[in-house]
Order: sequence, then C-alpha cells, then structure tokens
Amino acid sequence: MNAADRPVVCFTVDAEQDCPPYLGTFRGMEQGLPRLIDLLADLAVPATIFATGDVARRFPAVISRLVAAGHELGCHGDTHRDFSMLTAAEAAAELRASLDALRRFAEVSSFRAPYLRFTPEHLPLLAAAGIRTDSSQAVYKRGPCQRPGPVPAGLRRIPVSVTSSVLRLPGWIRQPWMASLREPVVLFVHPWEFVDLRRERLRIDCRFRTGEPALAAVRGVILWWRGRGASFQRLCDVAPLPKALSR
Repeated sequence: MNAADRPVVCFTVDAEQDCPPYLGTFRGMEQGLPRLIDLLADLAVPATIFATGDVARRFPAVISRLVAAGHELGCHGDTHRDFSMLTAAEAAAELRASLDALRRFAEVSSFRAPYLRFTPEHLPLLAAAGIRTDSSQAVYKRGPCQRPGPVPAGLRRIPVSVTSSVLRLPGWIRQPWMASLREPVVLFVHPWEFVDLRRERLRIDCRFRTGEPALAAVRGVILWWRGRGASFQRLCDVAPLPKALSR
C-alpha cells in the first residue's frame, strides 16, 4: 500500500478529572493514563493528549512522561469549564491559565474544548494564543458550536470522528462503524474510561465496559486500524485538510 493510500488516524486523549461534571476524583490520571501510555508504547502509537491545566499542575510526573514518550501535549482548558458558557474575557483567562501550566512541559499548538463545545466567536482567541489546530468540533454533533464559519488565518479545525464510548463496543458492532469514518479519523478516549466505573451512578455510556475491558477494546481498535494499513499521526503532524473537507 502506498503511503498516500494509507488511512490517517489520530489517537487522542482528553486528560481531565473523572467523568466531569459528575465526579471530582482523579483515578483516571492516577491509574488509567499511565496504563494507556504503556499500551501506546507497546503498539508504537503516537498520540495527542489534551490536558487541562489543572491535571498538569496536579500530575506533573505523568505529563512529563507522556511528553518524553513523544506524544503531543495539547490544551483542554484549565479547569474543564464549558467555553460556550464563557464571555470572551473569561475564555481568554481560562485559555491563558491552561497554556501557562502546559507550556512548562512542551510546546502546545493544539486545542480541544471540554465537552466539545467552543463557540466560533472565540476562535480568534486560539489564533492569538499560538494555537494552530482546533479539534473542538465533532462530526456526530449538531448545534451552534458545530456550525461552520470563518476560521482565523493560521488555524485549522480537525473534528472528532466518533464519540469515545463507541470504541468500547464489541468489535462486531464497532468495526463497521470505524470503516464508515472519513479521514482523517480522529478517535478520542478519557483516562477515567480505563478505571472500573461500572458501579458508579453514571450514565450507561460513561460506565459500561470501563476498566480492563476498555483497555482491551482500545488495543483491538488500534490493531484493527493497523491491519487496514493506517498511519497513526499526532494532530500537529497531520497535513492540512483539502478545502472541500474543511469545516
């Protein structure tokens, strides 16, 4: 298979507190993310890990480890506040606080808003902060934050392809879903999915097949894509989208 014919897949992680806004613990950062980093190392998959400033301050050793492993460090806000509910001044302050914390570890040029909600009116704030890639949209969502609109020069938008709980589905359901996705395929997970939350009082999509089953499912997803000749890339390394596919 020629390099140009290989599917491009970006594996991404939203590093945050456990299942916000329902839980305030950090078991995912303490237990889940280190195990996921081990899995990615075992399979030689580079990832983009969007971290909040809060987790960077709480878990500097984990952030240093993922940077040393060659993963891209991205910004996920500072305290996981919903940017679509913030004024421009509040959004700018949240962004500045997070980047101040994250850029102590690495260059940060990619951003994903918590809850995948980021109003187009705030996009100039990203460009002004040196962000070059925004992955705050999702092809499976609708609403004001998903509408196309003017994008500042130097900023590109690469949407998420599928919600994270799909990756935990049984392979016979998951694989046809994966095969239907348009490139570049952007997958994402959360560290708390690799902690057993099945007995927590959460929505079913947040707790089903969490813990060991989730880790096994992610391994299966990666191996399935690799069997299709996929090229795993960090978001910062993905070539710009053709204009016809841009959002």
